[in-house]
Amino acid sequence: MKKFILIPDSFKGTLSSVQICDIMKEKIDIHFPQSDVMCIPVADGGEGSVDAFITAIGGEKVYETVKNPYFEDMKSYYGLIDGGQTAVVEMASCSGLPLVEDRKNPKLTTTYGAGELILAAAKSGVKKIIVGLGGSSTNDGGCGAAAAVGVKFYDKDGKAFVPTGGTLIDIAKIDLAGKDEALKKVEIVTMCDIDNPMFGKTGASYIFGPQKGADPQMIEELDQGIKNLSKVIADTTGKDISEIPGTGAAGAMGAGMIAFFDSRLQMGIQTVLDTVRLDDIISDADYILTGEGKLDSQSLRGKVVIGIAGRAKKQNKNVIAIVGGADDAEIDEAYEMGVTAVFPINRLPQDFSISKNYSKENLSYTVDNILRLIKTK
Repeated sequence: MKKFILIPDSFKGTLSSVQICDIMKEKIDIHFPQSDVMCIPVADGGEGSVDAFITAIGGEKVYETVKNPYFEDMKSYYGLIDGGQTAVVEMASCSGLPLVEDRKNPKLTTTYGAGELILAAAKSGVKKIIVGLGGSSTNDGGCGAAAAVGVKFYDKDGKAFVPTGGTLIDIAKIDLAGKDEALKKVEIVTMCDIDNPMFGKTGASYIFGPQKGADPQMIEELDQGIKNLSKVIADTTGKDISEIPGTGAAGAMGAGMIAFFDSRLQMGIQTVLDTVRLDDIISDADYILTGEGKLDSQSLRGKVVIGIAGRAKKQNKNVIAIVGGADDAEIDEAYEMGVTAVFPINRLPQDFSISKNYSKENLSYTVDNILRLIKTK
């Protein structure tokens, strides 16, 4: 009996990781009906991360009323997994870009709700909280989230306030003393797959501000605010974290997770693989099927396919990467890093605007052919 591990990322804009798992499993059931198949859909920390973890290893959603990006009440959630020992919070569930619709303005939006979810999870008695960054509408450096757990921010006149992206420039002092005691009892790990610094031309505001509604003038104002926040954090903690890779993630929420939540930033796929205990799961696997939208130089920096391949290589396991597209210049290095074979799904020379409409069929055909080949062994 063959054992297959299915652990793909989504194909952005076409297929979710759950859909990909379903298609792969359908074909495996046809060609290897007695096989053992384990599905582990992967999300990168953004929208869908809680569902991915629950689907992969079981758990439940816990619903809370928290603030949305404009400080309005909304119903959001976090996930409880690992027998209630671990919580998963995706900031996109209450601070995400889709929630602002036609009100995009990173000068005004907040991560306050994300902080409320983190605190609720901590008070539930978990030992570990995984926080997913991604898809944010915010540029507040995580100050909203920090305020929600008791961190105080003061302006030059000594007045306390909850900073947003547009008022980070007004922060003169930060007081960490009032942070809720519940947070001291949990380990917090933040999923972060980008390496941008806090501020500057490659920082949070310049790189991600435009997609959140910032024009060039606003970008400069936001960047100056993040720069001021960085200075006050350094004055408060004695540590300059501004150049740590990933501190610019999610409107500099990466920096806020380090400074205000004592969290460490970790590649999302490594967090997933640790949580689902992949090293144990693959010990008796025959084939590992993974994939992502495009295998390129970004992939080689440790995204889903390469993260899995690195673990599998240590155990001499076969890793088949099924991808939307592949940069041929990078494939040789992918092989060296543990990938056994790479199969792009697109079957005809079509533009993505056309081929994306056939992603489900193309994936199904490709998996079918791979399994037919495996059967000949």
